[in-house]
Parts: sequence; structure tokens; C-alpha cells
Amino acid sequence: MPADVLNQDCPSRTVLRHLTDRWTPLIVTVLSNGGHVRFSELRRSIQGISPKVLTETLRSLERDGLVRRDVTDSRPPRVDYSLTPLGASLVQPLASVREWAEAHVGEVVANRAAYDENAGGHPAA
Repeated sequence: MPADVLNQDCPSRTVLRHLTDRWTPLIVTVLSNGGHVRFSELRRSIQGISPKVLTETLRSLERDGLVRRDVTDSRPPRVDYSLTPLGASLVQPLASVREWAEAHVGEVVANRAAYDENAGGHPAA
């Protein structure tokens, strides 16, 4: 059976949910330079993410095969994250979405304000 995100039983729906998670596109953006990034660098780069949520999201991305976690035996242990080839294949699609959001943020914010001003877009009764 072919993948179909509109089918509630299709695993592709879970994949799409992970990719559109609040933090996944931001983590992929930081890792998109192709290098290895430490946890503290990721946290510093992504404003507003808690250590717990960053850890959970990285584990989920690692489980999906999108992120690689490398531990170097040192004191303290050094942990670096990087994109796998599968994760790297996400860079361009997510960059396109990010670029669209940045290019159209003004229009979206103005539309929200107009909607809110008109009580949800519905004329007064």
C-alpha cells in the first residue's frame, strides 16, 4: 500500500508530525552546516528551547534516523550531534518553509490583527 498522510493508519502521518514539530525544523537548521554541534551550542542557537525538550526532540530525531549522536570518551564525555544522510535530505525542504515564513511574516501578522479586530472575521450580528 502506498504512503498516504491523509490515511489515519499510515505511518507517514507520524513522520510528518515529527518533521513539523515546533523544534525539529530549528534543530535541522542549526545542524545543516554539515558539522558536529554540541548540545550546549544547539541550546544556545535555538532560543526558547528547554534542555528537556531539546533532549527529547534529539532522541526522537535519532530514533527516526535523522540525527546522529556521537559520544567521545573524555572527562566530561563530549556529545556531538550531526545530520545523517537522511536528515540532510530534509535541509532544503525545511529551508524553503523557513524562507517562506520569513518572507511572509508581515502579511500573516497583519492578517491576524485584522481577523482579531473583526471578532474572528465574523461581522457583528
